[in-house]
Amino acid sequence: MIDFHTHILPNIDDGSESVEETFDLLKEAENAGFDSIISTSHYIEGYYEETSAKRQAWLEAISKNLYKKDIKLNLYLGSEVYISENIANLLLTGKASTIHNSNYVLFEFPLATKPMNIYEAIYNMQDRRYIPILAHPERYSFIQQNPDLVYDLIQNGVLMQANFGSVIGLYGEKAEVIVKRLIENDMVHFLGSDVHRRKTIYPHMPEIIKELEFIIGKDKLKELTTINPNLVLINERIEVNEPRKFKLNLKDRRILKD
Repeated sequence: MIDFHTHILPNIDDGSESVEETFDLLKEAENAGFDSIISTSHYIEGYYEETSAKRQAWLEAISKNLYKKDIKLNLYLGSEVYISENIANLLLTGKASTIHNSNYVLFEFPLATKPMNIYEAIYNMQDRRYIPILAHPERYSFIQQNPDLVYDLIQNGVLMQANFGSVIGLYGEKAEVIVKRLIENDMVHFLGSDVHRRKTIYPHMPEIIKELEFIIGKDKLKELTTINPNLVLINERIEVNEPRKFKLNLKDRRILKD
């Protein structure tokens, strides 16, 4: 499996706080069944602004020392870029990173407030031939209130990356409801841990994998955790299934209303 979304680099953002924690996280990832990790440190203008070159240097230094820690993982560079109309320029100037120098870009929204410039930012990326991937749509409060927005974004060329932990409620009941409905209806294209700290996500992976296999089966799970991420790493096109709109049942609506 390829972990598509992580915060493993030390002291770059709100993720790993030390080199020791970084290697602990990588060992946890290997034990959980991952063979490759994409590092997607936050890039937020005016807040987290470490350049691609600096983050690449960190990644290379860590990779060179994996054998000393008896860790067998492949590491790849990316960013989780905070939405702005300037995303394309941040990528072109080497401040933020695409996934492994591909055309694919992982980006995020603010968790609680719907941005005004969603489509303008998306079109700006696409105009430069970038392929936008939205991080953890299930976690945004405005998507929890209006899940149809995900369907519309997919129709406008945006791919979706959901968090493993959402599947078992680690981000709350609302995120769990939304992520399961999105996965069931072909509205998720990648899965990632979004790991920040030791002993948070990776130890739960056996339970998460079991639940995902129950929801979508082993073949679909492989598509989201291995096949699609690998296509990104080699910068190939992903064939996207037509998403299906869904209606929330009474129990789901009650959870989302609270």
